[in-house]
Amino acid sequence: MPAPTAPWSGWRRLSVSLPIFIILIGLLVSVSNLTTVPWNNEPTGRTIATLTDDTAITFDASGGGTDAAEGAYEVEESAMTVTVRRDGTQVGAARETKVDAAADGTWKVRGSGADETQDITVLIRRPAGAAGKRPAIVFMHGAGFGTAYNSFGDMAAALASAGFVTAVIDKPVWSTTDVSRDYPASARAYDAAIDLLRARDDVDAANVGIYATSESTWISQYLLADDHDIAFQILLSPMVFTPRQSLGFFISQDFALVGANDGYQSIVRRVFNADTALFGLDNFDLDLPQSSAYSIPTLVAYGSKDVMTAQVDGVRHILALAHAADNWDVTVRSYPVANHVLRLGDEAETGTRFADAYVDDVVAWAAGTAAGATQTSERVAGDTIYQSIAVPDDLKPRRALTIYGVLLHMGTVLLLFATIVGWLAALGRHVAFRLARRNRGKAYPGLGFRNGFGNTLITLAITTMATLLLFAAGLGQVVMAVVRLAWGAAPAEEPGMIWWSWPVIEIVCTLVVWAWSRVFARLIEVASERGVLQWPPRHDAIHGIVTGREPVLASTRFGRVLFWLTAAAMLHVLFFFAFWGLFVY
Repeated sequence: MPAPTAPWSGWRRLSVSLPIFIILIGLLVSVSNLTTVPWNNEPTGRTIATLTDDTAITFDASGGGTDAAEGAYEVEESAMTVTVRRDGTQVGAARETKVDAAADGTWKVRGSGADETQDITVLIRRPAGAAGKRPAIVFMHGAGFGTAYNSFGDMAAALASAGFVTAVIDKPVWSTTDVSRDYPASARAYDAAIDLLRARDDVDAANVGIYATSESTWISQYLLADDHDIAFQILLSPMVFTPRQSLGFFISQDFALVGANDGYQSIVRRVFNADTALFGLDNFDLDLPQSSAYSIPTLVAYGSKDVMTAQVDGVRHILALAHAADNWDVTVRSYPVANHVLRLGDEAETGTRFADAYVDDVVAWAAGTAAGATQTSERVAGDTIYQSIAVPDDLKPRRALTIYGVLLHMGTVLLLFATIVGWLAALGRHVAFRLARRNRGKAYPGLGFRNGFGNTLITLAITTMATLLLFAAGLGQVVMAVVRLAWGAAPAEEPGMIWWSWPVIEIVCTLVVWAWSRVFARLIEVASERGVLQWPPRHDAIHGIVTGREPVLASTRFGRVLFWLTAAAMLHVLFFFAFWGLFVY
């Protein structure tokens, strides 16, 4: 055994640790900057001034047929069921069924693939005793899973009591999810409901319009491209742009509104530049048939507290496309205090009512438009239309970034899982040894860590995982705040954790990187003491380390494997943080 070498001085350890730290932090900073996505929020704070704050919609009385009002008729209800294939085509004839909300059999989906079908309930409301053929409206669902019985009840009843025949259907979803909706097929399913109304004796087939809200305003664009006989459309908080642009705007704006740190907002940029087509999700980049989307009489309604739609860019885009299609019959209304679905307050609460004049305005506009009367009220009215940031039209799928992100996250998850299994196995060995009678009186050998690496490893692992939990908690708080904001709740006065957690994580991550550089420097120190780093290596030095006779890390093979497994997992977590921008200073 050679004579032991003198321990390194503090300055020598620092001189070795510092370059390692610079290399590690340089790699992490580089990853953070390479995964940063350019994002231009300019111009900000734009408005469209309305011509009057009075949202009332009036028509030239000499045109006739414009005096419809809510409550003019009693409302009768009937129901039918249609079976629609996944491609949107109807299977067989529509069938009459009993009106029974308690027996709602929504999501009766059969088969799979191209042969998949869904039984859809169509709830029809009509004005009792109304003479002649009546104008009609089909309602189109927003995001989520709405049924014929739990959706649009108040508005459909109001329009029916004013003289319209209305139809609300189960949302056509088949076996899709919110991120895999088949919008062209959904458009054909809604068209089947429109054809159902057109075939009725009490409906004016040439005067059937649609009422589309939020997500369904993407579907309505496909519907108008397929069916050129739609008479008019009411668009509630329309999502004018592609899902990638619309959702990117919505999330980025709301992260800012709830007071999230800019670091969390940078996560949005990376997410909405993902190449989702790699996973078979093509809806992010819909090729919307916009040329015919606004070619018919259109009522656009927004709420001033709507935090989901780009209203200024949306109005301008709608007007430009409508005028290009030679349609000048576009009416825009903005309602103060109303949210994304024109309700006053939190939509999650039962009974939240519409903005004060919204129902009356919709009834008046629909009646006057169906009668072919000339509108006398201002085209753009109500509250000032406002938009905080620009629509991010530079968003695009970035395949290289997506592939790297997927591989990194998969590797991190697998390494964390393997590390947890390894430490559970170590705990099991410890418990088994304590319980084994044959080992009574023997000292538990443990994992055999040497030179303080065991305690250092545990401390770094706990610190890194605690930081990961803080990151998850901070992001979770941001998401919950955005959800509450989207439902109509006001943001908290003090953002709290969603602001301070990001810089705290940045500081802790930097300290963890420094600690790892010290660990690697200590490894080099001990390895040099064992003669491994000299050239040529000291005789039998490597064999002594491998066998555990002269250990650097641990005297047991299991301890050495567990050290490197844990170290790899924790370094992957640091690169995970780097991917999401935590090393952009």
